[in-house]
Amino acid sequence: MSPKELIYIEDALGHEKFLKTQCQEAAQNLQDPELKACAQEILQKHQQIFDSFYNLV
Repeated sequence: MSPKELIYIEDALGHEKFLKTQCQEAAQNLQDPELKACAQEILQKHQQIFDSFYNLV
């Protein structure tokens, strides 16, 4: 893998980590059960994406 590709993956990991954090905070603060479940589903999707990028390196 080239250095440029590694930088791209590092950047993508940072974005996914940020999005996971945001979804986690939203899920913790939401009172509506449907919205809370939606935020948790999105959190899981971003975790899967993060794991996929992480496994590339």
